[in-house]
Amino acid sequence: MRRRLIAILLLVAGTLHAQEQVPDTAKTKKQVATPSGYTRQIDAVYTHVDNWDGRMDIYLPAKGSKPTPLVINIHGGGWNHGTKEEQTGFSAFFKAGYAVANVEYRLVQVAKAPGAIEDIRCAMIYLIKNAKSLNIDVNKIVISGGSSGGHLALMGGLLANDHRFDTNCPGVENIKVAAIIDKYGITDVWDWGYGVIKSKSAINWLGTHATDKDFANTVSPIAYVKKSSPPTIIIHGNADTTVPYQQSVNLHQKFLDAGVKTEFIPVEGGGHGKFTPDKNRELDAAIMKFLKEVGI
Repeated sequence: MRRRLIAILLLVAGTLHAQEQVPDTAKTKKQVATPSGYTRQIDAVYTHVDNWDGRMDIYLPAKGSKPTPLVINIHGGGWNHGTKEEQTGFSAFFKAGYAVANVEYRLVQVAKAPGAIEDIRCAMIYLIKNAKSLNIDVNKIVISGGSSGGHLALMGGLLANDHRFDTNCPGVENIKVAAIIDKYGITDVWDWGYGVIKSKSAINWLGTHATDKDFANTVSPIAYVKKSSPPTIIIHGNADTTVPYQQSVNLHQKFLDAGVKTEFIPVEGGGHGKFTPDKNRELDAAIMKFLKEVGI
């Protein structure tokens, strides 16, 4: 009887241990809460490069009589980590009736610069090509991101009809966004790698071009500012030790000099994102106000 009891206890313990060791990715992934009526297309493939599929999650409001505005969201992570599944804070856009496309891109382990830029441009092209079926208003596309995602949002929007990075996804001549949301993004890749911060992420992403300043300039948003650039709102903590606050100051000034509508919101004492919930709500309100001001 005692041996039988011990055997049962060992079996139960082994079962519990096995249950603890089995990974359940479905449970660990954050779920995006959408309002009633929204539909979702998870892991829609927007491009295929070699053995890599570029995927995005698309959240669409119920179809109405008019196409809806769209925000393209891009995660950060120094081009070397991060996933679209980590991004869930879209409630302000949902409340305003926006569609949301949450995009992943090739990290540096798969492709060095300008791979990530090529992917974001492909994502934009995919959404423009499929605008009718998705009921998206191509004149009201917003592109947004934080950190390296901010860099990619800026590059995607500021390139406009400069197609140098569109070779993987040709076929759309008119590529434009109505506004850019830049949250503490890298605006000067060379400066990030060799300036005050000396970021290894920048040098790693540049790869064989790590000592080529001219190439670094071609993948830096600040090099593409012109009079016709989209309205851009910039948010940056003035105590950021990851991406220099001065980069956003310089970008904002360049927009002003070019006559582009822009707003710069410094976060006093703020670091590299991770602002308080109250501050995030305040920033969300400021973003929506800015988008309304530019007609979105």
